[in-house]
Amino acid sequence: MTPVQDIPPHFYGQLIETTVRVVAWNVWGLYGPWEAREAAIITTLAKARPDIVVLAESWAKSQDSQCARLAGPLGLPHYAFSGVTAQEDDSALSGVAVMSRWPISSRASTSFGDLRVQQAELAGPRGPIQVYGVVMDAWWFDESQERQEAVKGLLSEVHAARDDRIPLIACGDFNADPDSDEIRMMTGRAAAPVQGVAFYDAWEVAGPGGKGCTWSNSNPWATQLLWPDRRIDYIFTAAPRRGGAGHPRSAALIGTTPVHRVYASDHFGVQADVRY
Repeated sequence: MTPVQDIPPHFYGQLIETTVRVVAWNVWGLYGPWEAREAAIITTLAKARPDIVVLAESWAKSQDSQCARLAGPLGLPHYAFSGVTAQEDDSALSGVAVMSRWPISSRASTSFGDLRVQQAELAGPRGPIQVYGVVMDAWWFDESQERQEAVKGLLSEVHAARDDRIPLIACGDFNADPDSDEIRMMTGRAAAPVQGVAFYDAWEVAGPGGKGCTWSNSNPWATQLLWPDRRIDYIFTAAPRRGGAGHPRSAALIGTTPVHRVYASDHFGVQADVRY
């Protein structure tokens, strides 16, 4: 007979072994040689083979959009986008896109102060998935208070709309370091406006180690700001549901090397495989 102490606990029941692959990436809008960068973005994402992609600083212009251009090559035909006038081109919109391999059953866009959010519920093959794609417009070091207020708004919204049976993902460019109060709110290390919502940081839980900097001076597009290397882009997943749904299994950076001598963006992207 097996001793009781040798039997592993089954807090979530039988664990789910299948996963969904999520990518969050700030793709820098229409800045620089954007067409060459777009080719590098497509090549990088095609290699990653994600099921869900959240793009910060995605763009749309007249009858054209980044989502429409990427949908076919990446096999992600379903997308939701919302934006504001782009700084680099006042005839275009810059915003957040959620792209999916599966249909989008509902969508909404909102803002919480300096945080712009595109929400989408996906009709995946093993049940729905809630996704909140974000971009934080308060990006200087001294704007932590603005970021904290924005994150409080996001957490309150997520708490009101959550369904504890459904995997919940919040990801994108938060423009804040892991030890900042705003990110500590997301992971339950600092007081949040509501109880009942806490997130895993996929890189922290399942990354290969190291800082995982998504803003890096190894990227020539990033050196212009004279910032230190920073991790400011995240994939957060809500505390796991039954079967461990939402639990990060692995995480990696993408876009860390040039494609045909062109870096795809001024940010590196984050990829995570999540139980689903």
